[in-house]
Amino acid sequence: MKKTAFIFPGQGAQYVGMMKDFYDAYPECREAVDSAADVLDFDLKSIMFDENELINKTEYTQAAMLVAEVCALRAVEKIGLKADMTAGLSLGEYSALVACGAMDYLDAVRVVRKRGIYMENAVPAGKGAMSAIIGLTADVVEGACKDAEAATGLCVVPANYNCPGQIVVSGDARAVEVAGEKCKEAGAKLVAPLKVSGPFHSPLLKVAGERLAETLADVKFADPTIPYVCNVSADVISGKEKITDLLVRQVSSPVKWEQSVKTMIDCGIQSFVEIGPGKTLAGFMKRIDRGLEVIGINTAPDLEKLG
Repeated sequence: MKKTAFIFPGQGAQYVGMMKDFYDAYPECREAVDSAADVLDFDLKSIMFDENELINKTEYTQAAMLVAEVCALRAVEKIGLKADMTAGLSLGEYSALVACGAMDYLDAVRVVRKRGIYMENAVPAGKGAMSAIIGLTADVVEGACKDAEAATGLCVVPANYNCPGQIVVSGDARAVEVAGEKCKEAGAKLVAPLKVSGPFHSPLLKVAGERLAETLADVKFADPTIPYVCNVSADVISGKEKITDLLVRQVSSPVKWEQSVKTMIDCGIQSFVEIGPGKTLAGFMKRIDRGLEVIGINTAPDLEKLG
């Protein structure tokens, strides 16, 4: 039998109406959304299901995405599919922690709500930026960031190692712009500024991580029932002892997604099930290894793919 990993996307994959068909079709999915709505201080269902602009505002996006992913996870669990390992991209790591039993779902909802607020407010609007760099190797992008920091005296670092040829940089807006220019000079196929509200996964978010640490101090984690792979180091985590520190560091550290996928492959994972909105991770997976089996669960009919 194939070894399977459940993987969860991060912020940016959200859309209005996400998981509405799961919510309407399955009591388990409805309970996941309704129970989260009861502990949140905003109208979750309106943001998830009704046309609005708040769905793209970080402080709301993060909680809504977590709920959407766990909603779909409940449907996958209902049909009996079990994972051997789990991982998530940035915010998706919280869904992975729920999936592996390391974190109580409603604790995760409460934490992610505060995480979104902390990250939204960490840096004044317009001060930070992020750009996707397409078509360069990691060492070239890292060099461009160092050169841009030296030229500007400001912060810019690799923030997401998504897949070969796609790295996101993050930091002070001017430094990100200069790093982008240096990447173009080095032969980048594309430098695409991202529509984000802050310089996520950069040292500028350290204060958000410090505030998150205070929130996480009150959360009780359990040993995972299956291993998960963390963003910060792409290591396999099988105990609860390091989880708090990893989640705190994750806010201001690069997301090592490509490395995480390779770790899972090295552990014998042959099939990946992307659970949640969109197809972002499936796109990355094809660039990491075209031979990987990736099944996306984004709408209720997708469950048929699981046989």
